[in-house]
Amino acid sequence: MIPSRPTVAAVHPCGRNPLMTTMPVLFIHGLWLHATSWNPWIEVFTQAGYDATAPGWPGDPASVQEARDNPESMADRGIDDVVEHYAKIIADLPAKPILVGHSFGGMFAQKLLGQDLAAAAVAIDAAQIKGVLPLPLSSLRATLPVFKNPANRHRTVALTAEQFRFAFGNAIPVEESDALFAQWAIPAPGRPLFEAAAANFNPHSPAKVDTANSGRGPLLLVMGARTTPSPKRSPRPPSSSTGTAPRPPTSSNSPIGRTH
Repeated sequence: MIPSRPTVAAVHPCGRNPLMTTMPVLFIHGLWLHATSWNPWIEVFTQAGYDATAPGWPGDPASVQEARDNPESMADRGIDDVVEHYAKIIADLPAKPILVGHSFGGMFAQKLLGQDLAAAAVAIDAAQIKGVLPLPLSSLRATLPVFKNPANRHRTVALTAEQFRFAFGNAIPVEESDALFAQWAIPAPGRPLFEAAAANFNPHSPAKVDTANSGRGPLLLVMGARTTPSPKRSPRPPSSSTGTAPRPPTSSNSPIGRTH
């Protein structure tokens, strides 16, 4: 679900909420999109009274063009590297934030929530975590530009406009997808994809999330009904809780007609 501009009413039904003026909200981008793609969301959440920011991944250049010109600054960054980066950012905040993550950002949001570092989290079209069933063929095709060369684990990989349309813009007009590609698309490190692909074969996978932490804050999983790269079959993460152990608060939503 490509980040598009939300409305103030969607953030808070009464507009600005005077009781939440200092609540931090951290937006976390996924692969192939720059952190500035969250700018329309930051504007709306700020208007609604939240302290909204979108820090980039470690090594992310400040602008889209800089990222395209210097992709190697982002190379070989893995899941744990990025999660630890955001954990340090959260440690400097005045309160636990609400996390909103897209794609791999959604996975990172779930990991940070499971570590009790967030008040709540929203994971939009989240990348598969350990325990989710193998991806369908359409998802594998979307990530083929990375997996076609094992050396890409330690490199960054850029998508073409056509590849971006298949992975991100398959439910919107070609012209709109191409405009989003021109505005926000950047090369991405291959390592997180290789780590996620091997998650179910690695007992110590960095893609593992503490889904049984009953004391964590609420989690909302949002999966576009027409998304391509993320697993459609398992919008709710697996839980290792057994018997009558309390389950952490989790809900899911699948907007009709929405893409990745």
